[in-house]
Parts: sequence; C-alpha cells; structure tokens
Amino acid sequence: MNLLTKISLSKAQNQIDYSSQLLLLGSCFSENIGAKFDYYKFQGLQNPFGILFHPLAIEKVIQRAVQEYVYTEDDVFFLNEQWHCFDAHSELSNPSKEKIISDLNREVEQTLVQLKQTSHVIITLGTAWVYLNTLNAQVVANCHKVPQKDFTKELLSVSKVKESLQCIIALVKSVNPEVQFIFTVSPVRHLKDGFVENQLSKAHLISAIHQVIDSDGISYFPSYEIMIDELRDYRFYAKDMIHPSEIAIEYIWEKFVEVWIDETSNGVMKKVDEIKRGLQHRAFNPEGEAHQKFLKSLTHKIAYIQNAYPFMDFKTSKA
Repeated sequence: MNLLTKISLSKAQNQIDYSSQLLLLGSCFSENIGAKFDYYKFQGLQNPFGILFHPLAIEKVIQRAVQEYVYTEDDVFFLNEQWHCFDAHSELSNPSKEKIISDLNREVEQTLVQLKQTSHVIITLGTAWVYLNTLNAQVVANCHKVPQKDFTKELLSVSKVKESLQCIIALVKSVNPEVQFIFTVSPVRHLKDGFVENQLSKAHLISAIHQVIDSDGISYFPSYEIMIDELRDYRFYAKDMIHPSEIAIEYIWEKFVEVWIDETSNGVMKKVDEIKRGLQHRAFNPEGEAHQKFLKSLTHKIAYIQNAYPFMDFKTSKA
C-alpha cells in the first residue's frame, strides 16, 4: 500500500561539490537551506542583506552590487532608536548611522565579489506581495515597523515577476556568464496576507519561474511542492503552523542533496558531520584517558579534512 504521493526528481546537471561557490538569496527558507550548507562546510555567501521575501528586493540588491552602489545617509532613516534601510532586513539595522552605512557598503562589496566567482546562485522566492512607500512609490524589502499608512500593498503580476527574474539573470550574467541558477519557492505560508491571497501569490511566483527556466543554466527545485504534497500533514509544521518543522526542513534538504549535490561529496559530508558531532560532545570526565583519546582522534580527523579542504574552519563552527 502506497500512503504517500512522491514528486519525481532527477539528478541535475552542473551539480554542487566542495569546489563550488554558492550565493543564496531570498526568504527565510533560504536561510534554512543555507544553514545546511554552512553545517557541511560548503563555500558560499548567504543573504548578505538579510532575508528578502520578494523578487524586486532581490533584484535591487543584485543591481546595487553590480553597479557598485555606494550607500549614504540619504538611504537610511531613524525609527524606534535604530537606523534602518528599506533595501535590507532589520538584522542590518543599527543604533549607529555610521555603522549601518558602513555595513551596507561592505555587503555591496561582498555580494559583488561573490557574484563574480559564484558557480551557483540559489534564489528562494517567498511572496509576490510587495509594499510601496507612499512618499516615493518605491518598493521596499522590509517595512521596519513603519506605520502601515505609509505604504500601499500590491500583488505583482506574473509578467512583473517574470520581468524581475529576467533582470536578475541578466545582471548576474553580466559579471558571471557561466553561473547556474536554482530557483525555488518557499514553503513558508504567508498567512498574514490571507489564505487565498497566499496561494495566489505562490501561483504567480511559480508561473513566472517556469517561464524563465527554459534557458540554459536555469533550474527549478520543487521545495514548495514537496512540502504541500509529500508532507501534507500539520506534524511537518512548526508550532506556528506556518513554517516547516525541523523534520520537514531535513526532508527537503535530503531531496535537494539527491538532486543537486554531487555524489563524490557525500563522503566528505559524512566526515564533516562526524567532526561537528564530535565538537558538540560533552565529556563526563574531561580529564579522563578515554576523552583524551577521543580529542586526539578528533584533532586528526580535522587535520585530515583540512589538508584536503583548507577553507574549512572548525574553530568557529556553530553547534
């Protein structure tokens, strides 16, 4: 008896391995997948301007980087004891005006460096709903708790999303013609927009993506479809019933690995996992002989893998 409908997946061309350079941009699900890449010590840059939910925000960040835009005090504003920028997530907000401007310009530089060397750009779109600042009619990436009366809300049409994706692709290829794009739609439900409105938004994103993936080097990974079809049960959602649970994230990551990670990297990933688990280990007797042998073995494992992959740094490894 088959109690699960599975989405058919096939291995991608131009897969990711430990020589790949990655750039991940987009919604909070991009952060989930990015955390997996970080855990297994792949090389890359993740959301330099923080979480970006819609395509126009991602397009603007890439445009700023390619054009080497310089942020000034005209690009930031003060609210609730912090300086903010409408181009970036609130994680870049800062009590110091000089610091946020410096951070924004640093991220522009880092994004451009990564764009030029990246082998894979992974973009996760969260919503087609956008907010326009009524003062200048500019679409913002984040409202930063500015009063709602200062914005108008708009649903991007399929054609507008497609146009934005085409701009993103053209901008990236202007500095890196050989890059591989992987588009996906976040399974996170934006229920604040409304149940029907959320589905309409996701439909616009999916429709637009499928109108641009015919080009070479542009692919789609069905994270949204895996969540709503293979994992169609509330046990696969977090307590807020909106975000995927850890189990769901792990499941979708395993599917991503199946499609996009080169098989030669599997052994390295297992070794990295062993080291990470070892670093998280807490001994009952830290001075005991058994634990000292364990630490010596762990040191040898780290030295061995760093000899093959010098970019791996386990000293700053997150648990």
